[in-house]
Amino acid sequence: MRAGHAVEGYLAHLGEVRRLSPATVRAYRADLYDLVDFLDGPDLAAIDLEGLREWQWHAAKAGQAKSTSARRVSSVRGFFGWAKEEGLLDEDVSLRLVSPKRGRTLPTVATAEVLASVLRAVEQAAGEGDAIALRDHALLETLYGSGARVAELCALDLDDIDHERRTMRLRGKGDKERIVPFGLPAERALQAYLVRSRPVLSARAVADTAANTVASGATASRAPVPPATRAVFLGARGGRLGPRAVHALVTRTVGAAVGVEALGPHALRHSAATHLLDGGADLRAVQEILGHASLGTTQIYTHVSTDRLRDAYRLAHPRA
Repeated sequence: MRAGHAVEGYLAHLGEVRRLSPATVRAYRADLYDLVDFLDGPDLAAIDLEGLREWQWHAAKAGQAKSTSARRVSSVRGFFGWAKEEGLLDEDVSLRLVSPKRGRTLPTVATAEVLASVLRAVEQAAGEGDAIALRDHALLETLYGSGARVAELCALDLDDIDHERRTMRLRGKGDKERIVPFGLPAERALQAYLVRSRPVLSARAVADTAANTVASGATASRAPVPPATRAVFLGARGGRLGPRAVHALVTRTVGAAVGVEALGPHALRHSAATHLLDGGADLRAVQEILGHASLGTTQIYTHVSTDRLRDAYRLAHPRA
């Protein structure tokens, strides 16, 4: 079997059986097709350890980061392990491929004071009543208040939010659901957005569809109305808001305040986790809120929190 055909079978398995997110499947696709292209599309059984090592060495010579190399090795091992289980290979040569050790990088975290200042500024802008400003305020409050991933927030539907209990249902990696709380500031911002902004944005989608239909030759009275989206957060034209728009918003507001040009939405998730631990939250509770499968993933935030604890100790303890 050609390696490319086997890769397609594996990708289908990841999406349909293991139910991994489209973004994760795309990452596996990029890694595996890079290997197939490098080896010039061989038969699957013809790929040996020497070929895998040459692929890995070539990328390292080009300056590939250790973290990226480790991820690519993981992709290859997953693919070869699946191929052996499916009877497509007699031997899994990828088991002998050495994965470089990743250096542990602490996440970028904004201080509570910086975020409070940013959110105050965004709230003031929303006070003028602009639909986009109201949405942005609600989005940032919710993102920071819940610790959600950006993809989870973009996938949020209206019936996923329980306003009375101030909780929301998030769909995480592997299509797993979890219920997370959010605070009163986020609830107030959400209510203002849902009442004063979302109907305005939703109406734009109907108007755009009608205008496009008329331009194509149909009459306005017969212009089809798009199905009402249940998305909580809408874009400027009324469709479901995408991750790129959220990334741009966070970079423009939080990134500018922190002084990190490429700061993305995940920084608010990192900040939420760190601030929870700083406030005395149990590590297991933070794991549940973030939706981490492993406690080890959550423990990286204890390093950030411990650094602040050490600084406070040095400043305050007479024997420090």
